[in-house]
Amino acid sequence: MGLSDYLVRNHRRVVFFTGAGMSAESGVPTYRGKGGIWKQYDYESYACQPAFEADPARVWEFHNYRRKLVGACKPNPGHELIARAEAASHGVTVVTQNIDGLHQLAGSRNVHELHGSLWRLRCEKCGRRAESRDAPLLDPHCSCGAWWRPAIVWFGDALDGEVIDAAMRAIVSCDLLISIGTSAVVYPAAQMPLYARKAGAKLVEVNPEPTPMSASYDLCVRESASECLARLCEGI
Repeated sequence: MGLSDYLVRNHRRVVFFTGAGMSAESGVPTYRGKGGIWKQYDYESYACQPAFEADPARVWEFHNYRRKLVGACKPNPGHELIARAEAASHGVTVVTQNIDGLHQLAGSRNVHELHGSLWRLRCEKCGRRAESRDAPLLDPHCSCGAWWRPAIVWFGDALDGEVIDAAMRAIVSCDLLISIGTSAVVYPAAQMPLYARKAGAKLVEVNPEPTPMSASYDLCVRESASECLARLCEGI
């Protein structure tokens, strides 16, 4: 089968499963690829609960740096194509490992963020939740006086059960899953597309380089996200 057998318009339920490579064209730094952010910063010092408890000011200095970087980025044509596909069909869902919110900025509404959001906050003292796109966040303190905790799944954190359940419902009921820009090395996210395959869906991998999961896909396309999506979303 060729790429024409995987056109979005010919399927009833489609999941776009996106990773850091999806947003790379927007200028958002990747994590493990060339120039990845974890090659420059030690996550144990900036992106885990023990680091936050030991020095929240230092952690927030890093996260404000990330907010400024990501806040300057805009959705790319790939994000916009996915949003257009969702607008054309109620059967389109985005399951993303990204925390940048660019899918929503492009217009996607049916989005499950496996690793949380850079723009959401939670207070571990009083339980309050908030959202702010301020970059930087000038006062990272809740009204109760405690530090806001970025509502991100840090290293060592468990994923949100409700988000996982919603994402899995979409994955096991789809007839086409398109994985875009994922490294396929972060678990449990890396294995989630396999549940779609087990349920009978077609699987497409869009990534410039092979991944550990490439052999599990029906079609692997070594192109940029926007380039391949322009063809997969033809006619929408």
